[in-house]
Amino acid sequence: MGLGQIRTTDEQHSSCSTSRTLPRCMFLDAAQAESWLETHQLNPLAIISFSGRVPGLLHRPVIRLDLPELTAPPQLEVWGTPDPVHTYRDKGFSASATDNVLFGSMTIDELPGQSLDTLTELAYRRMLSHLQSLDYPYLWRVWNYFPHINGLDEGLERYQRFCRGRHRALEDMLPDFPHSLPAGTAVGTRSGPLHIQFMAGSLPAVHLGNPRQIHAYEYPQDYGPRSPSFARATLCRSDAGSHLYISGTASVVGHASRHQGLPAEQTEETINNLNVLMAHAEERARQQITGAQSQACYKVYIRHAADLAAIQKTLHEFSLPESHIIYLQGDLCRQELLVEIEGVVPSP
Repeated sequence: MGLGQIRTTDEQHSSCSTSRTLPRCMFLDAAQAESWLETHQLNPLAIISFSGRVPGLLHRPVIRLDLPELTAPPQLEVWGTPDPVHTYRDKGFSASATDNVLFGSMTIDELPGQSLDTLTELAYRRMLSHLQSLDYPYLWRVWNYFPHINGLDEGLERYQRFCRGRHRALEDMLPDFPHSLPAGTAVGTRSGPLHIQFMAGSLPAVHLGNPRQIHAYEYPQDYGPRSPSFARATLCRSDAGSHLYISGTASVVGHASRHQGLPAEQTEETINNLNVLMAHAEERARQQITGAQSQACYKVYIRHAADLAAIQKTLHEFSLPESHIIYLQGDLCRQELLVEIEGVVPSP
């Protein structure tokens, strides 16, 4: 299949089900990550750094993003598995995979005179082509990071250009579009290339909407010439249980932003959206999900560092252990949004 070390929906889609385990997401102290992985005998599918500081002892590939952490000490986001891992590399594409799940990264630099929509379409087409050739054709989760997300480019916001390029590629190459769209996040970094992280599987997953929100792919054109291409969450199952991959979730009801200029109120509205989404996922999965917060991982993206205290205070009401939250400063897809929360919630 030729990539270096390579060896070989909608809510009615059947969920991914496999005898193998699903990868575990963890936030680890950067200084202790290497010893922790060795002690727990986990093979990393992905290691993501936000501060740029990675211990020299960590002799493993690391994805670096320019998203400042707002709390100390520096953390690494680690996706680990007890299963054997194979690695693949080719021209900006890198991935690690077990027999049933792949975690990958696609980076591509912006060139002078090249529009972001053209660049995004190219990146997504390359990504999807690799996934198809590697036999992981089903997208489960995608993260998108690039600078100046709210900046203007020839009269169109850069996020809207990104959405247009992503839509073109996915509409053309993803079977059963838009119902097979995965959970997604798009956040603005301080610097860097267009960076796409993704999880894909050998089997399909269940892609969910949120009863409080319109499907993002059905937004009116007020939000851009092409609607955002993602589901509100994706549910995957294995013999060991289920994982709910929650998209970047903000203070949006229907399709309208709520509580402009009020970080605490936006956080509370976001929590309301998360509660409804998880209840909906439990109904679809027919098993408990919301009781598994002790193993959940949440990333909280905050536009203004000065809003951290108000957002943290509101989140305490959600009963999330601080050790399972990482706070990052990044720009969000709408200029009026001040906070966005995503998560991975395994069943108990």
